[in-house]
Amino acid sequence: MQSIHEAASAFLSMQRVAVTGVSRHPENHGSNAVYRRLRERGYEVFAVNPNAQQVEGDRAYPDLKSIPGGIEAVVIATRPEIAIDTMRECAELGIKHVWMHRGPGAGSVSAAATEYGRQHGITVIDGGCPLMFGATADLGHKLIRFIYARSVPKQV
Repeated sequence: MQSIHEAASAFLSMQRVAVTGVSRHPENHGSNAVYRRLRERGYEVFAVNPNAQQVEGDRAYPDLKSIPGGIEAVVIATRPEIAIDTMRECAELGIKHVWMHRGPGAGSVSAAATEYGRQHGITVIDGGCPLMFGATADLGHKLIRFIYARSVPKQV
C-alpha cells in the first residue's frame, strides 16, 4: 500500500491519459472537467466514449485499445457497473495506473473493479479526483477534498 499522495503523484506523472465517460453534453459531467483540465495542463489526453465520435472538440475513442500509441493511465468516470470492464481492459493492455473518480456521491468506484485491478498489479486510486492533487489542482477541488475527505482514500 502507498499513500494517496504518492499514488496521485505517480498517476499525474503519466503523460498519456485516457478519460472514460467524457460526454457529448458536458454540463455537470465530472469526466469532462477532468478531461479539460488535463488537456489544459499539457497532458496528452484521450476521450473514451463508445457512443460519440467527438467530444470537447476532440476525437473520441470507443475503448482503450482503439487509442493509437497506447496510454499510460486511465481515469474511470463512468457508472460504477461499467468500471470492471474498463479495469479488465486496462489489465489486458498493461496499464498500471487507474483512478476511479468519486466526488460526494458514489461516483465511478466499484469494489469489484478495485479488487480485480489490484490483483493484476494495477495501482488503483478508488475515489477522489485527479483535480484535487498536484499541478492539476485548483482551490475548489482542494476544498472539496477537505470537505469530502471520506470520498478520498488515505491508502491505495
